Amino acid sequence: MPRRTISLRVELAGLREDAAHVRQAFSLSERRACGLLKIAVSTYRYRSSRDDSELRSKLVELARERPRYGYRRLHVLACREGERINHKRLFRIYRQAGLSVKRRKRKRLVRAGVPIPTVTAANQQWALDFASDAIATGRKIRVLSVIDRYTRECLSLEIDTSFRDRHQFCESTCDQGIG
Repeated sequence: MPRRTISLRVELAGLREDAAHVRQAFSLSERRACGLLKIAVSTYRYRSSRDDSELRSKLVELARERPRYGYRRLHVLACREGERINHKRLFRIYRQAGLSVKRRKRKRLVRAGVPIPTVTAANQQWALDFASDAIATGRKIRVLSVIDRYTRECLSLEIDTSFRDRHQFCESTCDQGIG
């Protein structure tokens, strides 16, 4: 069986192009080329009589007025203006016109590059860290550790099921003589 060099495409426009290529490359008649590709001669000869230029210009105008509207909302606007149009046809024209909703860039937090101050003595700066675990009964606990950044000594470990009140933590650490 000879190897095919022409790829068959499913869509009709592609089949028409393939038939034209076969006719030119192998100097075949229209009927023979269409017969080889198994398409009707009437399909090969078909030229669309539909003119979408007016609708396309209206769609582009609506899209310029409202750039954040996609084709569905533009379809609603076109229907309100009296156009009776199939949503699939509108989508085809929308894509052919090169329209699409422009994606918004995410706003990112811009932070100034502030260097971390160096610690030169004990008790200048503390670090807080939360850890959570579950005990054998399944109850969750949270552990708050207070660490001195200079000496890397653990100053306090607070264990509770939840830390609802920060004043409670401050009072307990001050009572222990950390502050």
